[in-house]
Amino acid sequence: MRKIVKTFFVAFVCVIVAGSVTFALGAAPTAKAAFDAGKMGDMTGWDPANWVNPEGDTIRIAIVWPHSGPGALNGQMGWLCATFVAYDLNKRGGIMVDGKRKKIALYKADSQSRPDIAKKICERMVLQEKVHALIGTSGSNIQKISNEVAGKYKIISLNVGALADDLQDATNFNRYSFMTSDSTEAVGRGVAYFYGQIRKKEKKFYILCQDYSFGRELAEGFKKGLKEYYPEAEIVGEDYHKLFLTDFAPYLEKIKASGAEVIYSGDWTPDAGNLLKQSRQMGVNIPFANIFMDEPMMLHEVGIEGTKGLMNIKHYEMAGPSFDRPGMKKYYTAWNTEWKKFKTAPFNSVIFTYPWGTFGFWTQQMYWFFSVMERAGSTDAEKIIPVFEGDTYQFVSGRIVKMRACDHKAIQGFRMCEYVPPAEQKMNMNMPPYYWMSGSSSCGPTWNVPADKVLPWMDPKLDRCKGKNPAE
Repeated sequence: MRKIVKTFFVAFVCVIVAGSVTFALGAAPTAKAAFDAGKMGDMTGWDPANWVNPEGDTIRIAIVWPHSGPGALNGQMGWLCATFVAYDLNKRGGIMVDGKRKKIALYKADSQSRPDIAKKICERMVLQEKVHALIGTSGSNIQKISNEVAGKYKIISLNVGALADDLQDATNFNRYSFMTSDSTEAVGRGVAYFYGQIRKKEKKFYILCQDYSFGRELAEGFKKGLKEYYPEAEIVGEDYHKLFLTDFAPYLEKIKASGAEVIYSGDWTPDAGNLLKQSRQMGVNIPFANIFMDEPMMLHEVGIEGTKGLMNIKHYEMAGPSFDRPGMKKYYTAWNTEWKKFKTAPFNSVIFTYPWGTFGFWTQQMYWFFSVMERAGSTDAEKIIPVFEGDTYQFVSGRIVKMRACDHKAIQGFRMCEYVPPAEQKMNMNMPPYYWMSGSSSCGPTWNVPADKVLPWMDPKLDRCKGKNPAE
């Protein structure tokens, strides 16, 4: 399998905002804390397949993801990221909380992508494993349950992978849940801003998203963004499909007849891959504006021409060359060096080669949380909350994120990336071998979408937010 793709860009989610990006009214925030690659521990021996929890008095964390079932790949991604962060911090001796240095212990909480199972496993993690926090997850319906359990037992729920805006609205908000992930409306508006204010080319769009809160909210964000930033654009079709669909033909036939120039989709694995592959098989060769259509093996199966022109919106890397910022090469190399030693499936797959895209974003969100915990000096949620609210943190990429105090949503910008053939990828992959993927198109030209153009939605019905500035 490793021979198939010599090197590639793990861009499940490659989002970005520069440290110089404005948040509001031209003011650049100052980070209260930052990830320093120079302080990383010795990562030799990191292996997610053979994770062993440290002994003694530890910081106990539940990794809430579908570790089995149709969405298991997402759980493998979450576990991979969590073990990387914990291994690094443990190698440094842990973090100072509750008056002593404590290392991090991780526990798999397998939601199986089922709400009933998710509730049971989250409660078991709290009541039996005595975890201090729940970290997850793919699937906003599952994240909602994690948030509810955390609120009930007064521990932190950290959302690094679910995007639905209603997770933090007046109905669902609780002060123990924090959304460091990007949000649906911001993603949709970001794509619209790119097409209307930067690219200024295609005008006819077809929306095809998954039929649950995430997919519908993502579509609404895009439509709102078009009205705001690209009023001359046209939505020529709009459909929603059930999760884990295997036959997209009926939708693709409608797209072919619509005259669409771009398909806008928020589909995630495995739907994203199946949709792209079937579209090319049916002769639908127009670009997808996407957030998760970037799994390396799937892209290789589709090939260079079939993936050329994909437009991917992400939150981790900077626009421009990837290795022009201090720390990026060390972070990249530390991960990749150990991955080459992995012997156990699925982690020895080329899917997991680099800490880029989703992996970079998820790991940096987790580092942010542990930084907050250490600065709070406690595993007690009541002490963590006031430090987290209004906090600013700089990722290894240089990107600065801010936690909006009133509704616990992260303020952050985006990076748009156009997929190009291997020979053109060197403008982004600016170190040997100067391409991300040899068997498919991948990231080439990139553009920043400023954070102040895509501030996350704030529910006016949420009492905590009344009269507040959305940029605060």
